[in-house]
Amino acid sequence: MARRFYLSALSALVSLTVVPALSASNEWSAMLTREPRGNFPELRPGRATFAFGWSGITAGLADVRFSRAETGMVSLEGKGRTIGLARALWRFDVDYKSVAHGDSLRPSQVRQNENIRGKGRLTELAFAESGVVRTRIENDRAPSAKTIPGEEWHDLFSALLHLRSQPLRNGDVYRLAIYPATAGYLATITVLGRDEIAVRAGHYAAIKMDLKVKRIGKKGALEPYKKLKRATVWVSDDSDRILLRVEGQILVGAVTAELQSLKFD
Repeated sequence: MARRFYLSALSALVSLTVVPALSASNEWSAMLTREPRGNFPELRPGRATFAFGWSGITAGLADVRFSRAETGMVSLEGKGRTIGLARALWRFDVDYKSVAHGDSLRPSQVRQNENIRGKGRLTELAFAESGVVRTRIENDRAPSAKTIPGEEWHDLFSALLHLRSQPLRNGDVYRLAIYPATAGYLATITVLGRDEIAVRAGHYAAIKMDLKVKRIGKKGALEPYKKLKRATVWVSDDSDRILLRVEGQILVGAVTAELQSLKFD
């Protein structure tokens, strides 16, 4: 459930497969937001915890840390797990690391190590101008690789960094191509307005946004993403623009992610 939520809101290995390139002939490709990174203040290094809810119960926890290296690269490292009743139904643990270029906010690499009911799965993504190379290892199976052409791709972390750098004026619409782990998605984010929201970490002035997601099929055509019916996202309306809360409707019911604690270095 936690993995499904990560892939929905807004959340890589036997043969070599090449997917057809995403060309300008795809209507959605022409509508992508291609603005460079904005001049909004950079995200400060720090640590945060998030609580994940499912149909009214706390189903998972995640601890994430954002840091910046002397090389200019920025990274997000996190550990998550299901807890309580959700863990009894679906035992899930994940270690996640994403690295992006601090100057452009373009993605560099992702490493996602999952343990699902005792079975391991490692996914690695390498981003370049020519596209994404995904490598996956499941249990004792031989690694498999997949190449996804196209320079538009973001991962989840770089998409969030790019979005928070933009003006985020009321009514603004942003469209990003995101490859979080095993498939590509078109995310359309609409700024609904300013809001006030109380989360476990406190009370915040917030920017409220609508999130719609469609799956990008093997031939580059958009397909309905039935796992996510709708989602609403709030980020803090201040110089940090921290993710505060996500609410979504997916196949297994209502899910939420909420900031539980925050501490800057």
